[in-house]
Amino acid sequence: MQFGIFSVGDVTTDPTTGTTVSEHERIKAMVAIALKAEEVGLDVFATGEHHNPPFVPSSPTTMLGYIAARTRNLILSTATTLITTNDPVKIAEDYAMLQHLADGRVDLMMGRGNTGPVYPWFGQDIRNGIALAVENYALLRRLWREEVVDWEGKFRTPLQGFTSTPRPLDGVPPFVWHGSIRSPEIAEQAAYYGDGFFHNNIFWPMSHTKQMVQLYRNRFEHYGHGPADQAIVGLGGQVFMRKNSQDAVREFRPYFDNAPVYGHGPSLEDFSAETPLTVGSPQQVIDRYASMREHVGDYQRQLFLMDHAGLPLPVVLEQIEMLGSEVVPVLRAEMAAGRPAHIPDAPTHASLKAAGRRHA
Repeated sequence: MQFGIFSVGDVTTDPTTGTTVSEHERIKAMVAIALKAEEVGLDVFATGEHHNPPFVPSSPTTMLGYIAARTRNLILSTATTLITTNDPVKIAEDYAMLQHLADGRVDLMMGRGNTGPVYPWFGQDIRNGIALAVENYALLRRLWREEVVDWEGKFRTPLQGFTSTPRPLDGVPPFVWHGSIRSPEIAEQAAYYGDGFFHNNIFWPMSHTKQMVQLYRNRFEHYGHGPADQAIVGLGGQVFMRKNSQDAVREFRPYFDNAPVYGHGPSLEDFSAETPLTVGSPQQVIDRYASMREHVGDYQRQLFLMDHAGLPLPVVLEQIEMLGSEVVPVLRAEMAAGRPAHIPDAPTHASLKAAGRRHA
C-alpha cells in the first residue's frame, strides 16, 4: 500500500502570528515537503493544480520535474490535473515528458476542480464540466496509446494524423486516478477504463465515501476488469499530531477555526467526528486510519493533507517526520495483515511495464 502527502498549495495567513508567506516561500515550502516525504520513507507526493489566488501550484509539471531531479524513489503525482480546462494534447505531452525525466515515477489524478471561474479563463463553460471530463480523457488515452490519431469531438479542433511527442516511456502511459468527491459519473468513468478511483474524503462522512467507492467497485467488475475487491482505490486524509492529544487539539484549533474552507463553521470536534480529520496522538491516527478499510475494503493509496491553513513549514515538517516514523510503519503492517493475496498493489511504471510484457 502506498502512503504519501498531497498539497493544495494555499497561501494562508497564520492565525497565531498574523504572518503570511510570499508565493516564493510557499512554492519552496512545497518542494521541502516533498523532499521530507522521501526522507521519511513515504511513497508519494502529489500537488494540486490551481489558477487562482490564494493558491500557487498553477504548473504541476514544472514543480514535479524539479522535485524529480532531487529525489530517487518518490512517486510524483497530482492531486488534481484539470482534465476539463487543460488541452488533452498538452497533458499528453507534458506528462510524458515528466515521465521520461522522472524515469517512470509519475502518475496523475484527473479532476474537474472546484473553482467555477477557471472555466471561462480557459475558454470553457462549467456547465459542460462532466462532458469535458469524459471527452478530453477519451482523447488523452488515445494520444498515449496510438502513434497516429485522427479525432473529432465537440470541445476542441479536430486532429488529423497527429502524433503526441514524446511517446510514453517504454510505451507505458502514466497510471491515471480519477478524483471525485460527489460525482458518480467520474466513478463510472474510472470503472469503465479500469483506472484508479480516488475519493478525497477529507470534507465528507465515511457513509458517503463508502457509497462512492462501492459504486466504483461494482462498475469496475461490471466492465470486466476483475472482481470488485480488486479495483484500485485511494483515499484522502487529514491529521495533526502531538505526543499528547490535548496539546494537538490546543495547537491546531486556531488553524482549524480560521481555515479558508471550513473555518467559522462546524466545531473541530464535530468536524473530526464526521470526517477523517484526526487531531490527536500518533496512536489515535493509527487507530482511525487502520479502520478505513472497514468502510471501503482493502485499498491501495492513502494521501494526507498536512500543510494547509497557514501552518508554518517547520511544524509541517515535524508532522511529516511523525507520520513517517511513528504512524506509517504501523499502518503498513496493519494494512498488510489479513490482506487477501489477490488484492493488487497500486500500479507503478515497473508493474505496468511488466504487465505489458506478459500481455504481449
